[in-house]
Amino acid sequence: MSAVRESEASAPDQRPVKNRAVPAAPRVVTGMVVRTRKGGLSLRVQGRALAVTAVLVAALVLLMGVTLTTGDFELSVGEVLQALFGNGSGAADFIVNTLRMPRLLTALCVGAALAVSGAVLQSLTGNALGSPDIIGFTNGSATGALVVIVVLNGSMTQIALGALVGGLATAAAVSLLMLGRGLQGFRLVVVGIGVSALLLALNSYLITRASWQEALEAQAWLIGSLGNRLWIHANTIGLAVVVLLPLAFFLARRLSMVEMGDGIATALGVDVTRTRAALLVISVALAAFATAVTGPIVFIALAAPQLARRLTRSSGPALLPSALMGALLLALSDLVVQRVFAPALLPVGTATGTIGGLYLIWLLITESRKSRA
Repeated sequence: MSAVRESEASAPDQRPVKNRAVPAAPRVVTGMVVRTRKGGLSLRVQGRALAVTAVLVAALVLLMGVTLTTGDFELSVGEVLQALFGNGSGAADFIVNTLRMPRLLTALCVGAALAVSGAVLQSLTGNALGSPDIIGFTNGSATGALVVIVVLNGSMTQIALGALVGGLATAAAVSLLMLGRGLQGFRLVVVGIGVSALLLALNSYLITRASWQEALEAQAWLIGSLGNRLWIHANTIGLAVVVLLPLAFFLARRLSMVEMGDGIATALGVDVTRTRAALLVISVALAAFATAVTGPIVFIALAAPQLARRLTRSSGPALLPSALMGALLLALSDLVVQRVFAPALLPVGTATGTIGGLYLIWLLITESRKSRA
């Protein structure tokens, strides 16, 4: 392996000005490129991004330790480790492996899935508001899951499939409404908000058609909660993350090229249409499986990618830092609602929705100022 430091200007974006394509100022990309001796494999590593990633990993490890050791029944680190390796007492084993660990793993995987889904979608649309919970993909997944829950009384696997179908159907509907205009721009956000409003109305209708008990359960699920999550939930979202995140990371370089513009990406050898389609399916699938497991949890997909990108100052989508940031935000939010508001059973979706509402107001004001400028 060899390491080479380099600083290079990427191909400029093409911005239409009075029907004429004018190149924008080039983006300077700095970092260290690690290559194999024969040059068959290379990887660009940015020092700041690497440092931020390391800090996020350390914060996640610390957060996991706090989550597993604190609560109504406090445990030492040794007791937690013994329980994880099957050598703990009966009480410690139940608390760690039945109550806390499935909920924690579900939070980490759901947060990572939502963050990467948001990062991919924001990059594809070129809009900070291009998030699955803003555009309506999350509500579409919730509709599909509600149909299975209320109408079919389906299992966890069937709920996940229903959420996936609902999310993909919503993505197809939004794409058809944007046919001929592409996925870029503020128009997509407006169309997505309209579709999301329709889906919310449909979800309310489905609840009215359910029995009293089913309606209460469905309404609680729609808020977004990590309570009473078992290994079946952790395994479901864990499998989705293991399959889908590597695919997203594999396409991250092409996604960075697509950000430069379709013309430049095509010139660099990227099949833009197929790349967009594949990344859109991955984004929707990640949001759908996350929604199927916990219900719609807002804010994470919107804020985590932008926080990660600003911390790393990355010129690309920064998918790995986004995944770590999403996992950290959701697990931290769940820990706060468990410890601060105990013994009240406050759904984590309430906390993320409150913070997300304030963040969205700030983001809308910022985007409005940029558009006027």
